[in-house]
Amino acid sequence: MQPLKETIVAARFDTLFAGASALSVRNEIFADEISARPTTAPALLLTNFTPFRLNRLATGVSDHLSEVYKQRFGLEIPEWRVIATVGPAWSCTAQHIADTTRMHKTRVSRAIAHLVKRDLIERASNADDRREMELRLTKAGRAMYAELVPLALERERALLSCLNEEELRSFNEALDRLEEFLGLA
Repeated sequence: MQPLKETIVAARFDTLFAGASALSVRNEIFADEISARPTTAPALLLTNFTPFRLNRLATGVSDHLSEVYKQRFGLEIPEWRVIATVGPAWSCTAQHIADTTRMHKTRVSRAIAHLVKRDLIERASNADDRREMELRLTKAGRAMYAELVPLALERERALLSCLNEEELRSFNEALDRLEEFLGLA
């Protein structure tokens, strides 16, 4: 049997906090302790934090674009990035792809292996450095690239159509400055 004092405290607690959320109960119980905490630390609202917003935007844009290359061509994001990097260069190395796309070399390697298996990319020895392999689109890879690029550019145009000419110019200038600041340019 519970002592009388504990029963009274429990009944008073139930009366005071009936229907209250756990957070509001905690705040009420520890109100003195909470109010004594220093409030000098700035608050961070994640949805207003620029790095988070840029990351969320990049993911959203990538998902929006992936509708083109995933459904129609069966490409995943890393494979699309490899095709898009090799395509205009005619040949490049896996290291160049990793540096350009900022993908980890393991992801690049897996994407290349999958594209080689699908006969979209071929490897050739680099004449200057035998340890390095040059990557080239195969005939099938060039055909896919030729079909894919106009679709991707149209998707980009549709996405950016929500910006007027001045906003688009400012947006691109801001991207250039951020990339330059981060050493990505």
